[in-house]
Amino acid sequence: MIRRNDRNLDNIPIGALGLIALEGCEEMGQKVNDYLVKWRREDGHIHKDDVAFSGYERDNYLISAKVPRFGSGEAKGIIGESVRGMDIYLMVDVCNYSLTYSLTGHINHMSPDDHFQNLKRVIAAIGGKGRRINVIMPFLYESRQHKRSSRESLDCALALQELVRMGVDNIITFDAHDPRVQNAIPLNGFETVRPTYQFVKGLLRRFDDLKIDSSHMMAISPDEGATSRAVYLANVLNLDMGMFYKRRDYTRMVGGRNPIVAHEFLGSSVEGKDVIILDDMISSGDSILDVARQLKQRKAKRIFAAATFGLFTNGMEKFDKAYEDGILDAILTTNLIYQTPELLEKPYYINCDMSKYIALMIDTLNHDGSISSILNPSERIQDVIERYKRGEEV
Repeated sequence: MIRRNDRNLDNIPIGALGLIALEGCEEMGQKVNDYLVKWRREDGHIHKDDVAFSGYERDNYLISAKVPRFGSGEAKGIIGESVRGMDIYLMVDVCNYSLTYSLTGHINHMSPDDHFQNLKRVIAAIGGKGRRINVIMPFLYESRQHKRSSRESLDCALALQELVRMGVDNIITFDAHDPRVQNAIPLNGFETVRPTYQFVKGLLRRFDDLKIDSSHMMAISPDEGATSRAVYLANVLNLDMGMFYKRRDYTRMVGGRNPIVAHEFLGSSVEGKDVIILDDMISSGDSILDVARQLKQRKAKRIFAAATFGLFTNGMEKFDKAYEDGILDAILTTNLIYQTPELLEKPYYINCDMSKYIALMIDTLNHDGSISSILNPSERIQDVIERYKRGEEV
């Protein structure tokens, strides 16, 4: 288990802690705030009279921030209280399309561009008064446009540089599509965190008959890009690993990319084994479902798909059918981005809550402590599996 008292909290805080959860990220912000209030209430009394710990123990670390819009669709950022000298953590979910605003009488759904613009507005409203500005952006804005392959814009690199120029010190993201994009800001903090531990825990809680060894389970990468995720899980759990590669038709373009002709499999036999397919996101879901069908044809036993971000851009019908046909047994995604109420009710869906993990990182960073042990969960994964094998609650 992740325990706060295992962490390095020896240093004095950088500044009084302030959380700003932007519109669309309020629920996650509230959960993170609740953890921080609880933890600091437990040990805040120790530092009661220490001036360096001024504002350490509070009932609420959330700072009110609004981004109201004019009738023309333009907007401005407003902060409701003083943030001078604070260590500020801004949380933003660029994928929350459920929010709307009025544009000359039309209803517009907020796009990632709108959320990113709102983030910049709130940073501008801070106006350099904060001691340090940290951005927690679970789905990294424009991270799918991370490299140039022809005459293309490098949007993710531009966005990171823009944030740094505005005074952001640290950027924390989850499972970045390509972590090498941090080369755009080599002198600033950039952490990309993988929720492997939460996936393992979610799976163990739902299924009580898993045999976690190389004879009964395999980690599968659905394409070349996700190989490192599958390799990590396979090594931590001592499993075999297999991968698919996408054979594309490079003579034509469909929807901005070369269409996939087939998924080719590389790896040992999956017959009779439970398999975990790992990826950073499920977008339309076509790739994951195609891979799952191929694994079923190769006589895989149960198939679990784990992805950090469940976008489900084309709806859930295909997944419902795959579950009914016995192709997929479970889908695991996190609450780092917006989840529809419809998704949360699906019988095959396992929701992995990341709020405690984020709270732990914020608490440690506020103390200027090392988060390397938090970022590498291999010991915690081993511990939870040992408990599972002994029949204890995980």
